Formats: sequence, C-alpha cells, structure tokens
Amino acid sequence: MKFLDQAKIYLRAGDGGNGCVGFRREKFIEFGGPDGGDGGTGGDIIFEAARNLNTLIDFRYQQHFKAERGADGSGKLAAGRSGKDLIIKVPVGTEILSEDREEVLADLDTDGARVVLLKGGNGGFGNAHFKGPTNRAPEHANPGQEAPEAWVWLRLKLIADVGLVGLPNAGKSTFLSIVTRARPKIASYPFTTLHPNLGVATVGELEFVIADIPGLIEGAHEGKGIGDRFLGHVERCSALLHLVDGTEEDVAGAYKTVRRELKAYGAELTKKQELVALNKCDALDPETRAERLAALTKACRRKVYVLSGVSGEGRDDIINALAKNVIDARDAEEK
Repeated sequence: MKFLDQAKIYLRAGDGGNGCVGFRREKFIEFGGPDGGDGGTGGDIIFEAARNLNTLIDFRYQQHFKAERGADGSGKLAAGRSGKDLIIKVPVGTEILSEDREEVLADLDTDGARVVLLKGGNGGFGNAHFKGPTNRAPEHANPGQEAPEAWVWLRLKLIADVGLVGLPNAGKSTFLSIVTRARPKIASYPFTTLHPNLGVATVGELEFVIADIPGLIEGAHEGKGIGDRFLGHVERCSALLHLVDGTEEDVAGAYKTVRRELKAYGAELTKKQELVALNKCDALDPETRAERLAALTKACRRKVYVLSGVSGEGRDDIINALAKNVIDARDAEEK
C-alpha cells in the first residue's frame, strides 16, 4: 500500500429540500386550506477516525465529497426526508486544515473520534407554515437553504511513542528492524527511507510504537533533500531517539545539524525528551570509538548510548531506556 500523508479535498454538505405549495381538496370538506409540508434538512459532512486505516491514499482517487440533499416537502403536510449524512473515515492522527493551511479545523487523534465539519442546509417552510388570520391561503413556500462548501487539507500525523531522527544513513531503519517486527527497506545509500515506517517494540508486558522518518540534512527546513515535511509524524511522540552514525568523522557536527533542523521546524520538537546513541560502533576500533563518544557527549551534554545494529551491542540498554520514558509519559498523561 502506498503511503500518503497529505491530501486536498472538496466538501459540500447537502442542500435543504424546498417547501411545498399545496392545498387540501377533499370531497365533502367545505373548507380546504394550505397543506404544503416543509423540506428536509440536508446531510452533514462528518469525519471519523478509524484505527484500521494508516494512509490517505484513498483521497488521491476521490477528491470530491457531497452529502445528500434533503427531499422536498409535499402535500398533506408531509415533510421531506432529511438527506443522509456523509461519513468520511480517516486514519487516527489526521488533522483537518483550512485551504490556506493556516487553521486547524479538527484533530482526530483517538480511535472513533468524530467531528461534524459542515452542517447540511435547513429545509424550506411549506405554505402551511405561513397560514395566518390575514392570509388564509398563502401561495408561496421557502426554498431549501444552500449548504456550505469548502476545500480542506488532510494531514496525517502518525501516532507513535518514540520517533527516530538523524542524518540519512544513520542506521534508523536497521534499528527499527532489530527492535520490532517492522521490515523497512535497508540499503547502504542515503535516503533509503522515503516515507515513515512504524514498528511495535515489546519490553515485558509493555508495547510501544516507534516511528522511523526519512533522514534530515542541513537545509531540510528549506526543502533540501526530502525536506522536513515528515517531521510532523514525530510531533506526537513523547521521546526522540537521535541516532548518530559513528563512522562519521564529525559526529558532533552531525548531531548539531539535525538539532538545528528540529529547531527550525518548530512544534517544540527540541523540547521533547531526547535519547542520543552513537550507532554503527562495531565498525570502529576502541580508540576511535572512545574519541567519538567523548566528542558526541560534549556536543549533546547528556548520556550517549553505544549501539550497533549488526552485533546487537547496546540494544537492550536503549530499548529499556525508551520503555521507561514511555511509561513515565503515559503516567503523566493519565494524571
């Protein structure tokens, strides 16, 4: 299934049905009178979050959505049937933005969350509604109300507990594959990952979701490389795992490059709990390892984990540290 995390769609709620102009004409009834019924209400546009969806690819093939129009009123005071609501299902974590992307209209971040984005038009009054002491036989009725319409953007932000960040080829996909059952594409060239991947890690009875996003390069916030559009998928994470390639000569510079891009993106990503790991340490001799570990520790001013996806070194330490962070975050959220 192709991954798509942004889509622009057109929405229109259902118009209201027209009121009816009608009169009673029955045998043996001396006085008739108006009996035109009201029109039905148009259908609403409703969005619903569904856990079994994980991409917006369906909206590439259908961009226009219209709810059903309300039925017209009829004689004998019969009101028109209301139009059916149109329920549009989207993945959990989908934001609905205005056409200019300046306003978040809704954020469906839990399974089953619903929002009525556009209300259907009201039905028009039939002529029976206008009967009065001075007008016993009104010959007019109201038309149905026109429904609102809008172009909106859908933006998917994956729901994950931990986000993997780092330069291209830092070993993020390899790490994801060894701590979860995910099978992302892995190769020895940069930008192997072209879209986010999710995996579920298990520590004892605890399960948590890890998101691997495409690598960042300097200038990503200006659109260089793949850009920073995928950083939205780690906005909801409680922690970031920053992987630095140990085979890089300037590990401190590599770390600072990614941190600058996170800061330029905003959304308080730099304020999230961050764990840092020096990856691919199996390829380093002891002297080089110690030198680069010291340089990275000085640059990030925190504990640096030593990690190797090939030998498995440091895997248990880092996964246990992530699990502790996830537990703390969930406890804080419950409180």
